[in-house]
Amino acid sequence: MKFFQTTYRVIYGDVDSMKMAYYANYLRWFEIGRSELIRHLGLPYAEIEAMGYLLPVTEAFCKYSKSARYDDILLINTGVGFVRKASMRFDYRILNQENDLLVQGYTVHACLDQEGKLVRIPESVFALLGKWE
Repeated sequence: MKFFQTTYRVIYGDVDSMKMAYYANYLRWFEIGRSELIRHLGLPYAEIEAMGYLLPVTEAFCKYSKSARYDDILLINTGVGFVRKASMRFDYRILNQENDLLVQGYTVHACLDQEGKLVRIPESVFALLGKWE
């Protein structure tokens, strides 16, 4: 699978009293990776919304291997797992600066119109994501 990589430094607000990252933050970091991949492909999420489409998460999965810690630089790797008629999946691998795998997972997204009705993914989005798949 082809991955796009972006980085993030763990801030104090991301960690608990043991200076280990709070588990739900990994989903935020997935979102950073997904947003940056889509931006890298030339179609920022704001433009998808301006076209009248929403891409809510319908499923999320995380498998934790090791904790991120305060001040770690994270390597957020994001790939396209699949693109179907009205849904898509993004796959993630987050590593620390020593290349230790911290978490891997995925999110599945539906394509909705402004009224919340399930619709086909617009051809322009389908084509861009399909190239990365």
